[in-house]
Amino acid sequence: MLKKYIRIYIECIKISIAAALSYRLNFLLDSFITLVSNILFPLVTLLIYGSGAEFPGWSLYEVLLIQSIFTMATGISRILFDGVLWATMGHIIDGSLEIILIKPVDCLFYLIASTVDFSGSGLVVGGAVMFAIALSQLGQVTIWMVLQFIVLFLSGIFVMMGISLIMAATAFKWVGNSRIPEIFESIKYFGRYPQDIFHKSISTFTSFIIPVAMIGFFPAAALLGKVNHLAYIALIPCIVFTWGGVYLFKHMVHLYEGVGG
Repeated sequence: MLKKYIRIYIECIKISIAAALSYRLNFLLDSFITLVSNILFPLVTLLIYGSGAEFPGWSLYEVLLIQSIFTMATGISRILFDGVLWATMGHIIDGSLEIILIKPVDCLFYLIASTVDFSGSGLVVGGAVMFAIALSQLGQVTIWMVLQFIVLFLSGIFVMMGISLIMAATAFKWVGNSRIPEIFESIKYFGRYPQDIFHKSISTFTSFIIPVAMIGFFPAAALLGKVNHLAYIALIPCIVFTWGGVYLFKHMVHLYEGVGG
């Protein structure tokens, strides 16, 4: 069974790559525009520090490290599962979800595999370059720091997946809920700044209620030796969002009654 799912996922990746190569210019432009639109915030950071201002307690390269990790995580989420919401909504509206439900694979797995989109690769590459530059200007990184970074970085990706699945699950009862992702995007942007520059109520919200701090801030703090017990407490809501997203989506599939939700 596992081999079958791995084989299907690999085939879906091949199809996505083939589609991107079929329209190379569109793929390159899409990746470039996405990268440019997301790289504006590091440029703003450069302007802030270039003018003599700063985020208290954080150097320029420390802030850039946070934003580079945020950019990479955002790119990975766009590649792997950001398309699930739009695919789910489209299938419900045009009545094609029934075709997916009769396939001999799990509905959620199929939607995730079939919506792999490599247009987010520009974000990953751009974020990785910025990550390497920022890290090269900072202190020594130990193996323990790297291990903490990996755990926290993956947790940030999983929390984005959980929230994406929760938003997709709402499409079963609220068809055309395209404004919900915009709300989450507005909240997610808090994760690309040091959390201690915000009011305590805001940092509490972004760390433990909707843990977007895990997308950029906490993984960077691990590499900078600034991580504390709050990062590990924040793993709990990450697990809750991931499990809750999978459970809610599967539950809504079970309740699905036909075209239009």
